[in-house]
Amino acid sequence: MENHHLTPLSAASTRRRAVLALSSVAAALTFGLALPAAAQQGWPNKPVRIVVPFAAGGTTDILARAVAPELSKAFGQQFIVDNRAGAGGNVGADLVAKAPNDGYTLLMGTVGTHGINRALYPKLPFDPIKDFDPITLVAAVPNVMEMNVDKAKALNINNVADFIKYAKANPGKLNMASSGSGTSIHLAGELFKSMTGTYLIHIPYRGSAPALLDMVGGNADVMFDNLPSSMQQIKGGKLKALAVTSAERSPALPDVPTVAEVGGPSLKGFEASSWFGLLAPAGTPPEIVNRIQQEVAKSLGTAAIKEKMVAQGAIPSGNTPAEFAKLIDSEHAKWAKVVQASGAKVD
Repeated sequence: MENHHLTPLSAASTRRRAVLALSSVAAALTFGLALPAAAQQGWPNKPVRIVVPFAAGGTTDILARAVAPELSKAFGQQFIVDNRAGAGGNVGADLVAKAPNDGYTLLMGTVGTHGINRALYPKLPFDPIKDFDPITLVAAVPNVMEMNVDKAKALNINNVADFIKYAKANPGKLNMASSGSGTSIHLAGELFKSMTGTYLIHIPYRGSAPALLDMVGGNADVMFDNLPSSMQQIKGGKLKALAVTSAERSPALPDVPTVAEVGGPSLKGFEASSWFGLLAPAGTPPEIVNRIQQEVAKSLGTAAIKEKMVAQGAIPSGNTPAEFAKLIDSEHAKWAKVVQASGAKVD
């Protein structure tokens, strides 16, 4: 066993050790403060995950998969799309809200997750304003009121006026598919119901893709889907587009009228469009947020990406984080009124 002999320290020795200790603390603090900056400069040094809070195949997923490879090329790291569907987008949004704010987990948010759900759900596990840093709006899209072609023909429904007439004469006989409770697809339908005094049975799915399968198969009657995810089925003659829900006609479907155009006096002023954008957990370094925004804006400005999105019915954006934050704030106010007017609620 070793013997340790303890001897009193001299005053000079004590002072020297105190100085050395303070120097070490200062160095540690300096290094500690410098480390995050160094980490930011090295970002990304591993794959980045983009959480899509809906099933694969819907518009949220389509737009995320359009942007991801462009970001992979720009940053030299993989940007991987991760579908986490459930609860009208709340499952995926909550996952990102609670993720580390290091730039490696992003969310493709929607008008549902960040404009509608706070008014629709009595309790949310996250705060859509406080828990996220907006990066950029990727695209805005109209919704499209559509039916299965064979079902519309069998019921002699050729337009919105025909649909309203049939629905009023047969309350509860038509069902309305959506990509999930609280989504813009759901709320567009609820707004339509409240303004026309019709009763449609709501059937929520875990995304547009499974809902569209039932629409094409004739198991679902009507849907107010985001235009990009339905475009292929409309062009292929599987679905009949009765109207778009935006204030103006879509350049992608110029012959399809707006709901307000053909819905009669009860639907005057009807508008229920959707948007999709990237967000990060609150507190993500601004340098990372700005770099992502700049690269997204650059990719959306290229002819190839722009033409592809416009052809699908989407209007590309790429605006600044501040502009996107302002949009989110205004959408909260707008959709809170729509939810209240429609009487829609989700437990």
